Amino acid sequence: MSDRLNTGSHDLPISDALADFMTGGWADTSRPDLAALPLASYTAKRRAALVQRFPGERLVIPSGTLKVRSNDSDHRFRPHSAFAYLTGGQEPDDVLVIAPSGAATLFTRPRSPRSAEGAAGQEFYRDRKYGEFWVGARPTLAEAEALYQIECAPIDRLPEALTGTARVLREVDASVDARVAPHEGDEELTAFLSEMRLIKDDWEVAQLQHAVDATGRGFQDVVRALPQALAHPRGERYVEGVFGLRARLEGNATGYDSIVASGAHACVLHWIRNDGALNRDELLLLDAGVESDDLYTADVTRTLPLSGRFSPVQRQVYELVYEAQSAAIAVLRPGARFRDFHAAAMRVIAEGLREWGVLDSADGDLHRRYTLCSSGHMLGLDVHDCARARSSVYLDGVLEAGQVLTVEPGLYLQPDDLTLPPELRGIGVRIEDDLLITEDGARLMSSALPRHPDEVESWMGALLG
Repeated sequence: MSDRLNTGSHDLPISDALADFMTGGWADTSRPDLAALPLASYTAKRRAALVQRFPGERLVIPSGTLKVRSNDSDHRFRPHSAFAYLTGGQEPDDVLVIAPSGAATLFTRPRSPRSAEGAAGQEFYRDRKYGEFWVGARPTLAEAEALYQIECAPIDRLPEALTGTARVLREVDASVDARVAPHEGDEELTAFLSEMRLIKDDWEVAQLQHAVDATGRGFQDVVRALPQALAHPRGERYVEGVFGLRARLEGNATGYDSIVASGAHACVLHWIRNDGALNRDELLLLDAGVESDDLYTADVTRTLPLSGRFSPVQRQVYELVYEAQSAAIAVLRPGARFRDFHAAAMRVIAEGLREWGVLDSADGDLHRRYTLCSSGHMLGLDVHDCARARSSVYLDGVLEAGQVLTVEPGLYLQPDDLTLPPELRGIGVRIEDDLLITEDGARLMSSALPRHPDEVESWMGALLG
């Protein structure tokens, strides 16, 4: 632990008398009977699988560091997903080290002492980054061992554990990268840490279902709040705030920046400015997901008529996307190639655009002018989960029971696109659901939210009274 305190503009000089006074008179706040985290048995199995994949090797997986938002204000910390997957921990600067023997040690910054001399004894009340009175109490070493069911050691002993060669999860903690020479197998470790998350265990499926269910309640909140949002000059932000409240009440936060896109904003794939007004005559595309306290996120999109009913042209676009999504969902089963569901959706989209007269032919890839991106991705600890997995086992691989993915075809008809008839310009529609691959097909985890346009209208009508 550094002797340097992370003090800032609020810090005031202290007298020797105050320093002495602050080190005594505190009750014992340790928790000797702390129970293990419910997921501890699962993280132990995951570490065992990692050891089996890299026997006799030293493996180093950091949690990550605090990131500056502005000057001396940091973003709220979220650990790297691989670290959370293997430990359940959520503290900054921690490092999991698996020794060549297979033994795992979590190096962590223990709780600040209140009786030590010098900077160490002042951290708890003066250090704005790590001080207990500034950011809350960290676990003691004994508490961390009880919670995570891993042997724990103070972070200042980490250098002793990083001698010799090691595979490191790089670009997570610069101080760790600097201590360990690059290994030709670092990228292989990174890839495997993604690939081992492709199949979800029972704990993960339950976490994801909780996140999806909470997300559905957040969408209900949004519909109920539409009258107030429509009346506000920044209606998109009103919607964002309503959903964000549900995410904080039932989880850690949103799993990604919510996309609240009204009118032509829906044609911007990652519209997160969310600073526009809402117009009753337009559609609202809401792409949002609650992240559970254990950091698993939902990812759901609905495109809603702000009047409560689709206009004929809005329904025309929506129904084509609905048919594309239904075709994609129908091909999900173990053994199907991951890319099959996207191909199924795009066949429907391309044929629909041909029928509208927008394209001369459904062949080729000209439809991509209006669809722009793929129609889904793996889901889990990251909204785009397992992103560092090899293409051969993910994008070019086959589906297996236990995988969770999104299916999200869309049409983005830009407001300035002269290849479109005027009535279609400025309409963006995406429908996104989360699905679990089962032994004989797929289960729609987000079935509580309606997909068909008639059902959407009925659902909105009931919520709006």
